[in-house]
Amino acid sequence: MSEDVGRVALVEDDEDLRASTAQLLTLAGFTVDSFAMAEPALAAIDDQYPGVVVTDVRMPHMSGIELFRILHARDASLPVVLVTGHGDVPMAVDALKAGAWDFMAKPFDPEMLVAAVTRAATARALVLDNRRLRMLAESEEGAGLVGRSPAIKRLREMIPVLADANIDLFIEGETGTGKELLARLIHRAGKRSRHRFLSVACGAVPDAVIETGLFASGGEGSIVGASRGTLFLDDLDQASRTLQSRLVPLIEQRALQPSGGRAAVPLDLRVIAAAGDAGEAELSTVLPALFYRLATLRLRMPPLRERREDVPLLFVHLAGISAARMRRAMPPITAEVRDHLAKHDWPGNVRELANFADRFVLGLDGPVFGGAVEGEVLASLPDRVDVFERDAIVEAVVTARGDIGRAIERLGVPRKTFYYKVNKHGIDLRLLRGR
Repeated sequence: MSEDVGRVALVEDDEDLRASTAQLLTLAGFTVDSFAMAEPALAAIDDQYPGVVVTDVRMPHMSGIELFRILHARDASLPVVLVTGHGDVPMAVDALKAGAWDFMAKPFDPEMLVAAVTRAATARALVLDNRRLRMLAESEEGAGLVGRSPAIKRLREMIPVLADANIDLFIEGETGTGKELLARLIHRAGKRSRHRFLSVACGAVPDAVIETGLFASGGEGSIVGASRGTLFLDDLDQASRTLQSRLVPLIEQRALQPSGGRAAVPLDLRVIAAAGDAGEAELSTVLPALFYRLATLRLRMPPLRERREDVPLLFVHLAGISAARMRRAMPPITAEVRDHLAKHDWPGNVRELANFADRFVLGLDGPVFGGAVEGEVLASLPDRVDVFERDAIVEAVVTARGDIGRAIERLGVPRKTFYYKVNKHGIDLRLLRGR
């Protein structure tokens, strides 16, 4: 391996063995941080260390087991590989049950050490990537539009500019891209946020209720109720000609003309319309007199396939919302899930991604969970057992309000088995205690 595949903190008091092991790992592509004793290693390794720890067990001052225990308390997901003499194997097995990644008995097979460190480095990179995504998602929770692609950044920057601009807007985009979300964010950012945001699904309004519902002089669904607020016309391209014809004078005169010759009702409205993203052919279903009155400014919500760099971040954001709603801990994002996020086209866009996030949180679907994602292989029995074990542990800890002793008692397993399973399934106990 010629490229850098991660870091290894190598702790070994035998100078010759330390030098030869460092050379072995360097040739395998790792960047090696060498330490002759545990104390300086402990000072250099924090919970963000981007790699793996390989440590001898028997060392002066502080043993490798003590080093492991302190590092494990700092960060239970940091992989620690123990190198032992034959007499220390029982001690190493106990450490393995307590959460150590692996152990190697001296003299160890160089290929086996490289293989163990490679697996550990892959797992570590995934853990740190999950943390990074969660931090990014949390930092953007108040932003409304989650993402770092240029198109989303531009739309986010335009929200405060458009919030109090006295112009109507026309938002285009495929189904599920978040057109109504953008409209609501613009509404909430301005003075009109104190008043109603009325969303009208134009394609679902029968001609028979146009006069008695939308254009009535009062009532819950009447446009009158949105005065001084925002009228959002969703799927305008699917509206009937009758509805479109009634909307033209409303938007032009900013007044509602009830049927029966009654006096017009003046309205202070901000109108935002939305339609599909199939080009001018689809927009041809909108009356020109209506379209050109609304399209003072045309915005476009891009589909997910045009902003693939946003998919992992958006998924973490949606999964976090789902987990909070269902009162469940958010599972770690596995390599299989990341692969699916990257390769799937997401024709249903954010709506489809949100559905996948729900199934992910429940452990019911996706590449690992054996669900009905098209083209994926059903999960094996061991994978399903792992999902069950993980959910049982998470549920027990949450039910016990973070009291680990009560959770262990509820599960009916030995304490060592509990912590072994927690480490195996990558469960973040600190996160669960916070919830």
